[in-house]
Amino acid sequence: MKTYLTLMFAALAGVALFAQTDDTHRAATPKMTSGIYPWGTPAMTPTKTGARATVFDAPTPTLDKFHCHVSTLNPGETTGALHRHPQEELVIIKEGTLEVNIDGKLSTAKSGDMVFYAANENENMRNVGKTPATYYVVQFFTALTPKS
Repeated sequence: MKTYLTLMFAALAGVALFAQTDDTHRAATPKMTSGIYPWGTPAMTPTKTGARATVFDAPTPTLDKFHCHVSTLNPGETTGALHRHPQEELVIIKEGTLEVNIDGKLSTAKSGDMVFYAANENENMRNVGKTPATYYVVQFFTALTPKS
């Protein structure tokens, strides 16, 4: 009887495995665990407007994806034309001064300030200082975040 039950559970597990969709396989991506992410790891990669490094980009127990990158924007440079993201975004300014444009409304953010962009907000930033501006970008993707 024990062998029969073992075979039956193995067969059910096999059927369940074959019934999985591509979405289920994507959901199997390892979840991010607690940890310390030291400044400068990974190293910044130069870009045409400054530099950038991805710190983490993975699902968590409660988020479809949790993303963080560090960007440096050279004086006078922008994050591009006004644009929208489907996810919420938190920007934490480490150093420098940024002009924040939220749907045409301009504000200034400096070292230590935080900027929150709601989902689908029309936004961009420009370095209005005389030195590079470095900031963290933290993005939160949930089940409600559009997938495309």
